[in-house]
Amino acid sequence: MSTIQPVILSGGAGTRLWPASRAAYPKQLLPLVGDRTMLQETALRARDRANLASRLVVVCNEAHRFLVAEQLRAVDAAAEIVLEPEGRNTAPAVALAALVALRGQSDGDEPPVLLVMPADHVIGDTDAFLEALSVGEQAARQGKLVTFGIVPTYPHTGYGYIESEAGTGQTGEVLAFVEKPDKPTAVRLLETNRYYWNAGIFMFRADVLLEELGKYAPAMVAACRQSVEAARADTDFIRPDAAAFKASPSDSIDYAVMEKTDRAVMVPLDAGWNDVGSWAALHDVSPQDDEGNAVSGDVLAIDCKDTFIRGQSRLVTAVGVKNLVIVEDKDSVLVTHRKSSQDVKLLVDELKRQGRPEVNLHRQVFRPWGSYDSIDADDGFQVKRLIVNPGAVLSLQKHARRAEHWVCVRGTARITRNDEVFDLQPNESTYIAIGDVHRISNPGTEPVHIIEVQCGGYLGEDDIVRLEDNYGRQGTNT
Repeated sequence: MSTIQPVILSGGAGTRLWPASRAAYPKQLLPLVGDRTMLQETALRARDRANLASRLVVVCNEAHRFLVAEQLRAVDAAAEIVLEPEGRNTAPAVALAALVALRGQSDGDEPPVLLVMPADHVIGDTDAFLEALSVGEQAARQGKLVTFGIVPTYPHTGYGYIESEAGTGQTGEVLAFVEKPDKPTAVRLLETNRYYWNAGIFMFRADVLLEELGKYAPAMVAACRQSVEAARADTDFIRPDAAAFKASPSDSIDYAVMEKTDRAVMVPLDAGWNDVGSWAALHDVSPQDDEGNAVSGDVLAIDCKDTFIRGQSRLVTAVGVKNLVIVEDKDSVLVTHRKSSQDVKLLVDELKRQGRPEVNLHRQVFRPWGSYDSIDADDGFQVKRLIVNPGAVLSLQKHARRAEHWVCVRGTARITRNDEVFDLQPNESTYIAIGDVHRISNPGTEPVHIIEVQCGGYLGEDDIVRLEDNYGRQGTNT
């Protein structure tokens, strides 16, 4: 019997969960529900399935590659990490995963059954999820394209719907896909007891998916196939050929194949599913007090009701409020009514229009070697706190427009400055002049913390010339 190959799609931006979720660090990489990130929970979700492949296939964009790799390593989830050269929606991403899963197979091997899961969903009842997978697996092995329809609990207007007469524990033919409805339409759909929320979770054999996709989107399959055939390995990652991939049309798996094929079936899924698509949705799946408040961080709430409050870096207080969302980050604060939480995306769109950096980056920015936190800045200077992980090494680099002063405050930092190599202990400092070739490494077992003061006429992150880099970034400047 062929293996079940879990495929995780980790390309979403999660803009409705701003300011916690940002382009450089989206919601699937955050521990929004519990101690593990949503990506980690997804990676472990099917771990108890029999005949499961030993390695995941994860499709993500290049900007998140080191974060994805590190988070998977932290939960011992081995993975083939496929870097999309460009976001082209879910159908090309799934095609890449199918082609990667089929690589190295012999003619007599049974093609794997793909279990395709978005990285940013919550499943409250794992046992029910695994039971639904068993039903879906049987149909997938018979050549069906299986989608999982969430048993709806109320007339949600933010989801698409699937029409099917499938019963509990059964598959049923997909009769129709319905776009996100207005409220009266959603009410009518639920009254029929044959409409389900479209979760975007699928099971199908890799060869069948490519065969059906080839019927309805041949240019997409051709572009993805060429891209994978010309792919190259880059440390922990698979890099499909960018030029070939960009020739692919952009489309969702629903539009490209599921709405057109005659092989589509649906399995009902009643497993406490939530896509955490808004702060209101996160409030619904978070622990609440007797007044319906979901609170995390350093928060003092008095006489509040049905309110979500999340503090990240300082004391957050609220008095006498109801049905609000209050989210504090190091550089931004969001206040909205719970009913308006879907509209946070509009706020993010306006921040983009204004060119605000808060759309893309948190104040603390993560790199493969650790992170930096921009503590203060004004004309001509910037102060950062660098955290260098044990065994990590920054790139060997130089700057054309800024000098840097480093003060070690924790751990032992090994410094390269031109031809010198020396160690900095806590309360010791050094100076990097404009044009000096330099790097920091951490030879120890504990994180190194350095306060960096940059001085110069231009302090942008693109004032970097990387000469060597352990993470494949030499020649880049961001």
